[in-house]
Amino acid sequence: MPVSRLVLLVAAIACSSALTVSAQPSQPLTTLEPVAEFGRHQPIGVAVSRQNRVFVTFPKKKKEYDMGLAEIVNGQRRPFPDAPWNQWDSTQAASRWVNVQALFVDRNDHLWVLDPANPDDEAPVVAGVELVHINLATNKVERIYRFEDLPRERSGLNDVRVDTEHQVAYLSDPKLAALVVLDLRSGRSRVVLQGHKSVMAAPGFVLRIDGKEVKDKNGKAFSSNVNGIALTHDFRYLYYRAINQTRLYRIATEALRNPASSPAQLAAQVEDLGEVGISHGMLADAAGNVYLTDSPGHAVRRLTPAGRLETVVQDARLLWPDSFGLGADGYLYLTAAQIERTPKWNNGQDRVEYPFRLYRMKL
Repeated sequence: MPVSRLVLLVAAIACSSALTVSAQPSQPLTTLEPVAEFGRHQPIGVAVSRQNRVFVTFPKKKKEYDMGLAEIVNGQRRPFPDAPWNQWDSTQAASRWVNVQALFVDRNDHLWVLDPANPDDEAPVVAGVELVHINLATNKVERIYRFEDLPRERSGLNDVRVDTEHQVAYLSDPKLAALVVLDLRSGRSRVVLQGHKSVMAAPGFVLRIDGKEVKDKNGKAFSSNVNGIALTHDFRYLYYRAINQTRLYRIATEALRNPASSPAQLAAQVEDLGEVGISHGMLADAAGNVYLTDSPGHAVRRLTPAGRLETVVQDARLLWPDSFGLGADGYLYLTAAQIERTPKWNNGQDRVEYPFRLYRMKL
């Protein structure tokens, strides 16, 4: 083995063992407070700019839909970047929000909007699949990435993180059971780690929340492969995991960025960080903590750089806590999507506790 490869492997093993997850404290570190109410409009993604501008996404549903992306101003939703982008028109999917999923504010305070264009979990409107780059200084779209090199009819992009230093975006795709690496300069993307155990739901794993299995009327259990992702602020590591399993993984982004890396070489760089429970959304902060939502525990946890798993907040109002946004004001914002209480997963019965809300907590 070349010396350089050996050094990398030894370093990876050292980092992995240093991040062995240890026990969490019994008492939460902070409290939860509501920020905004959305009536019957279900929030999913959230992002916060350096000026503490708050943005929230709302999925396209057959009912209760009026906009896909909103800026929250004085507790009220305003269509973003403007009203036309939020006017649903299937014939103009290339310039309209179809089913906005995830948001991310990058190091330059630009907003990235991921729209997999799959309304009501149906097959994607292929012309609409896109990652939209918006300059928040002007509120103007700077570039749209279409993923024309992906099998978009079989894809289901879910989450996104952007490395401004290397001009790369990392995305999760539960349907392809893979990570996607997008070169922001060329617009070309690559599917990586497809089918690797770290991106896959555990066979037969069924979510149980509040004593009830999350299944539809036909007995089919909710299941998702790789879902939430988190990129460290130094851009060195990407953390990721599937919803339907309990382990957290990470990989050095240097390996992901190398198009010459073979599947076997990438697999060798994956670090298994151990058991962290159920989680949907993730976010890394500047101190190196990785925050994870926990729907069965109605909680938010964080993995510290030392490998300690801590309970940040625990609150009965955290019904399927989904996505995070970190503000410059020191608040961590998150959505509560209540997916497990929607009719699809309750034999047609709507058990959602309205209104839907956006929350935050002081770190």
